[in-house]
Amino acid sequence: MQRTTIAIEDDLLAELDQQLERSGAINRSEAIRALLRRSLTRDTPQEVECIGVVSYTLDFSARELGRRVPHTCHSSHDQAVAALSVPLDHTNAMEVTVMSGRVADVEDDAHGLFAERGIRHGQLSLVPVKDVQQVHQHGRGQPHRHSHLTIKDRF
Repeated sequence: MQRTTIAIEDDLLAELDQQLERSGAINRSEAIRALLRRSLTRDTPQEVECIGVVSYTLDFSARELGRRVPHTCHSSHDQAVAALSVPLDHTNAMEVTVMSGRVADVEDDAHGLFAERGIRHGQLSLVPVKDVQQVHQHGRGQPHRHSHLTIKDRF
């Protein structure tokens, strides 16, 4: 087993200690290992298509975060469907990005973003979809082939 050192804010450490008491974990290391196992467990097939809703808070006062996050989002421009930024105060914003792609790619992009200093409260919600090719017409136009993402009941 490897030993690692991490820095945790006092408030977050207090929450961890409360969780430790509730869960009956033996010590902080065991509690952190359990949290990591839960968050790293992937029971969703990685190759299937999904729509991912990525939400997080962003602290623009964090060093160069205002430049890094847009660059990260633009590097995944082929997956980004829509983005929304809501200013909360002079340095913080709530951001939501809707992404489309393989589960593995959407998860990797989201978790890479969540690891940035200045990003907090990151959440990812995945919706299983299937790309269906159809031929039909809209209004008076000619029938044509295009794709629709249809929502599936489960992955």
